[in-house]
Amino acid sequence: MGKFIKWVVIVLIILGLLLGLASLYGQLVTNPKVVAELMDSPEGERAAKVMLLTLPEGQVLPVNYLRENSLVFVGADGGWWRQFQPSGAGVALLIKGVQHSGQARVVLDDPGYTAEIFAKLRPTAPAWLPAWLNGKLIVIELESFDDR
Repeated sequence: MGKFIKWVVIVLIILGLLLGLASLYGQLVTNPKVVAELMDSPEGERAAKVMLLTLPEGQVLPVNYLRENSLVFVGADGGWWRQFQPSGAGVALLIKGVQHSGQARVVLDDPGYTAEIFAKLRPTAPAWLPAWLNGKLIVIELESFDDR
């Protein structure tokens, strides 16, 4: 049994390293390219699905979004959703080249609502994926908005 545990630990360490490298690659390589594309082509194909979100701590992330009038929905797949606890926080958004501001809150206590929004926000997510792996729902209420 000792060899089995040793191999399990080795596999877990390797998986942790791979996830860390993938995250680092996204932050240093992929995200800057997406940010540049959103700034250069605000009417482009990617800008129809991806916006720039400036978090309360100042970090800027390109994130997929769904907008319904004055509400913007985002799925948070990292720990950054904790910045919106306990009562929400102000954020800045760049949607299709237009700067917006709003109040963001994380939805932790309404799995039905979360599932309803994620069905529209992430329609290609596998149905078998457990809810705890599907990220946290962030709801942003825009302070003032137009239809752009």
